[in-house]
Amino acid sequence: MSDTTEMALLEGEEKMAKAVEVAREDMASIRTGRAHPSMFSKLLVDYYGAPTPLQQLASFQVQDARTVLIQPFDRGAMSEIEKALRESDLGVNPGNDGNVIRIVMPQLTEERRRDYIKLARSKGEEAKVSVRNVRRHTKDVVDKAVKDGDIGEDEGSRAEKELEALTKKHVDAIDELLKNKEAELLEV
Repeated sequence: MSDTTEMALLEGEEKMAKAVEVAREDMASIRTGRAHPSMFSKLLVDYYGAPTPLQQLASFQVQDARTVLIQPFDRGAMSEIEKALRESDLGVNPGNDGNVIRIVMPQLTEERRRDYIKLARSKGEEAKVSVRNVRRHTKDVVDKAVKDGDIGEDEGSRAEKELEALTKKHVDAIDELLKNKEAELLEV
């Protein structure tokens, strides 16, 4: 294969893998019935005027399936962390004993589970669209190389077959993430 085709396929694969990774992070941030620190990964706290990820301001300890202790590194940020938690879409009411913030996750209602499944599906679909956009862009690069005579027809069709295999692999990975998240959400 020519350098142009090789580079386009490598770049396409990297971008597809990134889309799968973003989907994995998005799925992890969707709340399930179980408490885990990644639920707070997208939460920003107003820390002295700057929006700061909660992970940078506190440590997390999961006590049991529904309880999380959040230990702020700076006690001065405790009220802002509590405020961010209360205003988040997690549906939690944090309690503060002066040293740690305790969160007891409420049980998920059937309706809330369905909402989270819809959210997970839309995140999965966004990731698949992203993978397909990468495929289209990479295919355009290969088609242009064939048209310009940089590579032959055979090499172009070989590259397209490889591109289709890459696309299928990454879309299947997203489907697997989605299937696991749905099973996790339906688990009572």
